[in-house]
Amino acid sequence: QMSRYGPAAQIGTREEVGEEGKPRFSSLQPGQSMETITLEEVLELFKFPKTLGNFEGVEVTINQGRFGPYIKYDDKYVNIPKSEDPMGLDIEKAIEYVKIKLEEDKPVTTYQGEDVTRGKGRFGPFLKYKSMFINIPARYDADNLSQEDMHGLIAAKIEKEANRYIYQFPDEGFTVENGRWGPFIKYKKKNVKIPKIKDERITPEQAKEMKKEEFMKLIEAEYPGAFIKKKKAAPKKKKASAKKKPAAKK
Repeated sequence: QMSRYGPAAQIGTREEVGEEGKPRFSSLQPGQSMETITLEEVLELFKFPKTLGNFEGVEVTINQGRFGPYIKYDDKYVNIPKSEDPMGLDIEKAIEYVKIKLEEDKPVTTYQGEDVTRGKGRFGPFLKYKSMFINIPARYDADNLSQEDMHGLIAAKIEKEANRYIYQFPDEGFTVENGRWGPFIKYKKKNVKIPKIKDERITPEQAKEMKKEEFMKLIEAEYPGAFIKKKKAAPKKKKASAKKKPAAKK
């Protein structure tokens, strides 16, 4: 079947597993298709997570993720190259990839007393500082960044994040943020526009003067009932078992 992350195999249905169980899903590997995959190949997909062995006293496993197979080592997630067949990956080859990952994750500098590491993700190279990921722009040579470059990128990211929020309303589930085209409302990963004033985009200063209720009305205009709390369904009462009638005396 086609899932939100691409073609996938499924074992079990909701009807078969019942209320307490869950169907199992596994993404198809590169080169596999829903039209030609065999039953044997499908069953192989569900052998993950698979333990390959140990490296320096820590278990090495291979698993299937949203974006493909990966190696799990301690708290590290190690990508497996697309050219590598994860089904045939052995412990020796896995250790090679783990060593590369450990080398890559070594601090490249420090910033305000905290380690900074460098990595490469789906969207290109990045720096990691605390819990913050800083994309490295294409104008930089990601492999040969100077300490000055790294510190500059981190400082710019910190400043950007500090100026990101105008208001935060965690209890109501939305924020008011500064965007490229002016302030906007972020509600459950969805962007809600703030109307213009006299054909002019609203400024951050004007957004600060607005009340929470005004933002909520804008959200409700696009998502009716957004702030209506749903009542929890009452637990089903168990049916009392019917009492057996005493046998009639002869």
